[in-house]
Amino acid sequence: MKKLILATAIAASFVSTVARAEDAKPDNEFSFNAAVVNDYRYRGLTQTRFDPALQVGADYTHNPTGLYAGTWLTNIKWIKDAGTNTGTSTKGDIEWDIYGGKRGDIGGGFTYDVGGLYYYYPGNTLANSGAKNANTFELYGQIGYGPAYFKYSHALTNLFGTVDSKNSQYFDLGANIETFYGVMLGLHLGHQTVKGSTNGVSNSQYSYTDWKIGLSKTFEEAAGITLGVAYVGTDLKDGVNVTPTSDGAKNVGKGGVVVSISKTF
Repeated sequence: MKKLILATAIAASFVSTVARAEDAKPDNEFSFNAAVVNDYRYRGLTQTRFDPALQVGADYTHNPTGLYAGTWLTNIKWIKDAGTNTGTSTKGDIEWDIYGGKRGDIGGGFTYDVGGLYYYYPGNTLANSGAKNANTFELYGQIGYGPAYFKYSHALTNLFGTVDSKNSQYFDLGANIETFYGVMLGLHLGHQTVKGSTNGVSNSQYSYTDWKIGLSKTFEEAAGITLGVAYVGTDLKDGVNVTPTSDGAKNVGKGGVVVSISKTF
């Protein structure tokens, strides 16, 4: 989701306050995005068995209030993998995200972003594998200062099908820093805590840490296409607290390079 930038210019020479035409934004702003990645990673874990993904989305922003809504879709493979690993048949090839919230300035250079995100997996049968339905709803809140941000997400449902995982939490600390020649440096450190139960007794089922360091650049002379490359990793080990992929004991959180090509229009 893109950060909201409110830009106004005051023309002191006029009796009334006027925003310069080149800086003014419409009250209602729509944008669309599309991307291809060699591996769809979410919170450090591959969602496509280390294979490519095609991703599309759309966003709406009401600039005067900071209210926004959007949707995003991608192909996935992890639900089928869950069935293969448990000797059952599971379906679910698409992740469809639907989100909305409000963002704006707090003052003193600080910004905020609060909202909700629903992860919808149409027709998923993850429950066949002994898990719950994969559909998940989270609330989130973010504080930003300059290029840095801290974001907290809290699951109000089971988290991606994990049994008794309501109230799982994710902590996200990062920064997007412009370096040279328009190259952006993206830094991220996250920590996922997954709630669960054993024999009916509530406990923390598992937690892990993920990280990412990446570079990206938008080429305006090439129709505004953005190229990105990042190294993504976690502290998960093979066979420990994470389901391997269906094509062998490949840890879904093992370190790897993610290459992307995207465009917003």
